[in-house]
Amino acid sequence: MYVVVNAAMSVDGKLSSRRREQIAISGPADFDRVDRIRAAADAVLVGIGTVLADDPHLTLDVEDRRVQRLRNGRPGNPARVVVDSRARTPTDARILDDEATTYLLTAETAPDDRIGTLTDCGAEVVSAGDSRVDLTEGLAALEAEGIDRLLVEGGGEIIYSLFEASLVDELSVYVGSKVIGGRDAPTLADGEGFVSSFPSLELIDVERLDDGVLLRYDVS
Repeated sequence: MYVVVNAAMSVDGKLSSRRREQIAISGPADFDRVDRIRAAADAVLVGIGTVLADDPHLTLDVEDRRVQRLRNGRPGNPARVVVDSRARTPTDARILDDEATTYLLTAETAPDDRIGTLTDCGAEVVSAGDSRVDLTEGLAALEAEGIDRLLVEGGGEIIYSLFEASLVDELSVYVGSKVIGGRDAPTLADGEGFVSSFPSLELIDVERLDDGVLLRYDVS
């Protein structure tokens, strides 16, 4: 599986404010870029924190891209994946509609009643890990379902965990002209953080978009 992490952050590395509310960091050109790389993916992954805070839909915005996927024998929208150890996804979340397949990666300790309820809502539940999702195991299960290219859209805890598990192949970061600040505001990679061995990044492209800059890295 090829894993691409994509995020938009402020110049001080924040994904949103300390209130964890969605903030417009990029603009129309970057929104179109994200839609384009979604169209190239087999699935789009987020963490439960992103679902609870933003209620994302994670489908394509441009109809022509859906049509092209269908012409190529693929579903109109990429599948959606939520890393949700305790099965907290709301039953009315937009990612549970019937516009795309939705996988929930849960831990074995997730409550059975929640698993049953979310399955009834149309989710395909994949158990991976004991008390929290084991991302290596979870991504292997997704690959067995035919997902070869995975786009990760956050949040910071998930991105850090993927880097920690050496599962990231490519990183795209849009840096917008905005300062957010706040020691408790989420960053590109939260979690415990690295202290000695750091992910190895190679800058492969720089592009100006909207009022910001897009940085692309290979991750080895």
